[in-house]
Amino acid sequence: MSLVFTILRGRRKRGGELSELFFRVRNLKKAFGKNLVLSGVNLDVYKGEVIGIIGTSGSGKTTLLHVMIGFLNPDIGEVRVLLEPSHRALGEPTYKDVHKNLSMAKRVFGFASQVPSFYNDLTVTENMQYYASLYEMPKHTIKTNMQILLHLMDLELAKKSLGKNLSGGMERRLDIACALMHDPAVLILDEPTADLDPVLRNHIYDLIRKINNKETTIILASHHLSDLERVCDRIAILKEGKIFAIGTLDDIKNQFSDYHQVQVSLAGGQYHEVEEEMKQEARKLFIKSQAFNNGLIFYTNKPQDCAKHVMKVASKLKEKVDDLHIGKPSLDDVFITIMEEDHQEKEGRSVRTMKRMEPRKPKDARKKELSKEERNKEQAKKKRPKKQRKKRKRRKKTKKEHPKQEDEKKQEDAGGKPPVEEEQDEDKRSIEEWLRETGR
Repeated sequence: MSLVFTILRGRRKRGGELSELFFRVRNLKKAFGKNLVLSGVNLDVYKGEVIGIIGTSGSGKTTLLHVMIGFLNPDIGEVRVLLEPSHRALGEPTYKDVHKNLSMAKRVFGFASQVPSFYNDLTVTENMQYYASLYEMPKHTIKTNMQILLHLMDLELAKKSLGKNLSGGMERRLDIACALMHDPAVLILDEPTADLDPVLRNHIYDLIRKINNKETTIILASHHLSDLERVCDRIAILKEGKIFAIGTLDDIKNQFSDYHQVQVSLAGGQYHEVEEEMKQEARKLFIKSQAFNNGLIFYTNKPQDCAKHVMKVASKLKEKVDDLHIGKPSLDDVFITIMEEDHQEKEGRSVRTMKRMEPRKPKDARKKELSKEERNKEQAKKKRPKKQRKKRKRRKKTKKEHPKQEDEKKQEDAGGKPPVEEEQDEDKRSIEEWLRETGR
């Protein structure tokens, strides 16, 4: 099931305002040897938005980002970016191919890879100065941008520290700072919170919000789906080398989840007791349930009825309901559902393929393996064609009787007796002889 949400040509609504189409990918294909990683990616990115790309490990997220910034060439397809400001009076905006205009395109992008790309033997400020020098920036601009980014990334106290002495969170912030030194219009982040604890992840996503508030377009790939829910305007799901689904969080949740969640918080903590009572009294009202130490969730197609019965059961157990919330599943739940469907389809295909690839066994070996019922079925199949043959033979015999009748007529015309009458006369003579012998 594929999904593409229709959007206004060239622009989409964001925060009540129309946003310009800034970046577009068309029919992108990329293979490494016989391994086809991208099999026709189409993606539109709008100015000032935060878009997240999610997919399983090995789905091609990093490859897609590398092709988008011009680091890898596509086998087929193109990546176009808005390099010149649009003038409504002069017509359409100008979009240029990234791979044919690398010198101009690289100024548009800032890229922070999954692996730290700064130099361990340089200080924080030296690394930032080095990356700025790659873009031939004026010294006063470098100094200004560095001061802003050191403050924004909370690296002021560590600006003289060597790269090798930084913590994991500082390493990630320095990488992002280096990618922003030339003030790019688009910031691309590959797994910006990989291997970070929840506190540091929150810090990084707070920074992403601040960067986006300065109207920087952000494209990020991540496995932490719950974090993407907090910062992304849209989500694109990469599956089997293509964009399987793209849209706002609500769009995707409504498309791929036909059930609601009824989340319950109880004062007395009798979650397992309430769950068991619900299973006994109202099992038809929910698909499944999950009880935790601090909450209870029912997955249901009848959220209102389910919620009412939860209140009834809680009252029966003299349990106070602190909070009851009805909502759609999280992005994690939807993503798992999509990938489980994909896994089941692949398993089905692999089983069918294996059956086709199995060598055909000799008849004797197959007979030994067959049960009595299966042998009887096979014998029944063999008998069917024999019956059909008998019917055909009978039909042939009836057809052959016609020429015999013609021969009989010929014999009658010639004065002879037909064979049938001769047989009747012989029968009469034998009967008469039998009567004489018995004295009757």
